[in-house]
Amino acid sequence: MNAVSKNKQSGFTIIEVVLVLAIAGLIFLMVFVALPTLQRNQRDTQRKQDLSRVMTAIASYTQNNKGSIPTNWSKFNTDYLQAAGDSFVDPTFGPYTINTSLTDAPTGATSTIDKDGNIYVYPKKKCGEGESLATGGERSVAFMMKLEGGGIACQSR
Repeated sequence: MNAVSKNKQSGFTIIEVVLVLAIAGLIFLMVFVALPTLQRNQRDTQRKQDLSRVMTAIASYTQNNKGSIPTNWSKFNTDYLQAAGDSFVDPTFGPYTINTSLTDAPTGATSTIDKDGNIYVYPKKKCGEGESLATGGERSVAFMMKLEGGGIACQSR
């Protein structure tokens, strides 16, 4: 036998193991940081699509009612937005509330449009620059809603 024997063991060194764990930790960190932002953006996209749905329902209503906009928004919600058992629900906060108690355009929209899950209705207004409203015609109506990621979505007819 050979007096000098080589002890050769296979396996990973501690540096290799630490390096792999550090890379895995960075990947998990990126996923957990990016995932909530991605989900919030998806919910805000759904809210904007819901405002588009309101605009489509308004177009249908005005076509059925000689060009006039609704005066009874609860009935509009029931007859046009939730017709045939459809749901009209905020992705986070449950059923939307159509808020018609505000009659004037918001001066500081972020201070007025402050409740999640509410759609604010402004008859005779249209969306202006940024988060403001402008005066519209007799058949104009603007809808505003708070977005989870910050800011306000506005659509008008």
